[in-house]
Amino acid sequence: MPQSSTVFGEELRKRRLEAGLSLTALSGAVHYSKAQLSKVERGIKAPSRDLVRLCDAALGADGALMALAAETAPDVPAEPAPGHIDEEDWIMQLSPDGPNQFQSLGRREVVSAGVTSLMTWRSDGSGPVSPASSAGMLEASRSLFTHYRKLGQTVEPGLLLPALIAQTHTLRELSAHTDAGTRRQLLALGSRYAEYVGWLVQETGDDRAALWWTQRAVDLAEAGGDQALAGYALVRRALVTLYRDDAEQTISLARRAQSGTLPPRIRGLAAQREAQGHALAGDLNACLRALERARTLIACEDDSSDGPVIGTMHLPDPVGMVTGWCLVDLGRPREASEELDRQLALVGQDAVRTQVRYGVRRALAHASAGELDHACALTAPLLDGLATVRSATVTTDLRRLARVLARHSNHPSVRELGPRLGTLSRSSTP
Repeated sequence: MPQSSTVFGEELRKRRLEAGLSLTALSGAVHYSKAQLSKVERGIKAPSRDLVRLCDAALGADGALMALAAETAPDVPAEPAPGHIDEEDWIMQLSPDGPNQFQSLGRREVVSAGVTSLMTWRSDGSGPVSPASSAGMLEASRSLFTHYRKLGQTVEPGLLLPALIAQTHTLRELSAHTDAGTRRQLLALGSRYAEYVGWLVQETGDDRAALWWTQRAVDLAEAGGDQALAGYALVRRALVTLYRDDAEQTISLARRAQSGTLPPRIRGLAAQREAQGHALAGDLNACLRALERARTLIACEDDSSDGPVIGTMHLPDPVGMVTGWCLVDLGRPREASEELDRQLALVGQDAVRTQVRYGVRRALAHASAGELDHACALTAPLLDGLATVRSATVTTDLRRLARVLARHSNHPSVRELGPRLGTLSRSSTP
């Protein structure tokens, strides 16, 4: 902690006494033991992030306790340098009995490595592709993209990534042999494939590769005349910093993506991300203002476009769900659980990844509110889905849930759930 535990403990005790609360009363409000709170106040034990959030909300500190106890944030990933889609070769190795591998190589690296033994093939560029063939590929690729996104809800990322990467390459190559209008459409769709690859790569836990793919998506979009995806790339980068608990960078990146020149949906998604950043910082009012702005912007989006939807396609009310998400980080678990209960009832059962992502956070909210039996009952049916979709980002929340429940390890429901919950929360994605 950048501030000593003693300084935080003194401030916590001061605010508790000013609020007229005994240790017993505060313990009941935040569902931490009186003994643990006493150790925190005396500087013997450093508080967990979750305890700080709960105390901040219970004592009406408006983020002051969270700021005081903020841990040193991990290094923010460097913003990927803009590139050009023709500057590198993409090498993908598919192994029948082991892990698959993808990497990008600059042309000089390919020559110096002498990879002449690799089987290669490409169009000889002798003539343009017919308009009918281009239109057929475009229509088929759009349809495939919808199916891939649906599959992404029920299978682990590693099963889809080879096909998605190959399809991105196909669209990029085909665009060089078509008329200008079709070329723009092919590159725009290719950029959406690349953006989705970046999201799935982040689900495997590889933030650096996720950012690389996000930049490829921007490059493809700009080559097709679309400047808007660069704004959405900032939203995606802000997701990386969000999962690193870096409130300041999350807010900064999200605000940069709210330029008035960008489409309303991208600005709305950016406002949602800004709200999540404010929640991490404990700023309730700023969070609610950003959520209201997000709702207004997303309501203005143009539904006439036949292109793939940017962002989630499985949340009937994305702002409502993000509101519940934010309330957890604001230390308001009871309000969060009520909102997440309402929102998850609207999500289709076939959207397994979405159900697991927000279901784990709902269970975390109920557990933090002291509803242990209900939290365990909600968690148990999610574990099979989590083992199937293998999500590094969901595992982050699962570990938080495991820590909350571990404080009540003798509770019957916790004892029953504990072994498998512990195994999955410790496991890493492939």
